[in-house]
Amino acid sequence: MSTDADGALTPRSRAVGAAEQLRAAIAAAALRPGDRPSEARLAEELGVSRNTLREAFRLLAAEGLLVHEPHKGVHVALPTMAAVIDIYRVRRLIEVNVMRGALPRHPSGAEMHAAVEAAHAARERDDWVAVGTANHEFHRAIVRLADSPRLEAVYASLQTELRLVFGMIDDPEYLHGPYVEENARIAATYAQGRVAEAASLLEAYLDSSERLILASYARARA
Repeated sequence: MSTDADGALTPRSRAVGAAEQLRAAIAAAALRPGDRPSEARLAEELGVSRNTLREAFRLLAAEGLLVHEPHKGVHVALPTMAAVIDIYRVRRLIEVNVMRGALPRHPSGAEMHAAVEAAHAARERDDWVAVGTANHEFHRAIVRLADSPRLEAVYASLQTELRLVFGMIDDPEYLHGPYVEENARIAATYAQGRVAEAASLLEAYLDSSERLILASYARARA
């Protein structure tokens, strides 16, 4: 973050820092779709002025995570079905192509395996929120196969939007349960050097996940 001549954070840097904390709260589901955060409470919790907080809101609105309504303030975005379709389109472009072009025995393969083990352990504890966290870690590890910090940054932003989508579904077991073993199959197939097959499994996984999300949305709106 940038500082002024005396070493103090600039207003812009304070806004960026506040935005990072709010983004993390959204990712952790502490702020859920449709929530209307109190400006006064958040400014106090984050230790920033209300002007700085409003700038942080503007940054997150530009990312599609918050929505500003004149005379009503801001609320956490409610993803649309069109947004879900677009998110999964981008996921396929990134994840499937990264897997298809991945070198065998990349260090991130071990991270994929570790995320699978964490999901299995969380499932044994019946901790489906932790299963969801392990699932996100698994897919981040896939993207790291590309050795591209820029691509990882793009995907991190996409995953925050994905958390918003997942936050629309109140049953994490229904959401994440079917994919624990699918992740294990993908990781094992990659570890065996069958990269093209792993990419095909991943593409089928994303197709199935998208259908599940869209069906959940349709039921919620019926």
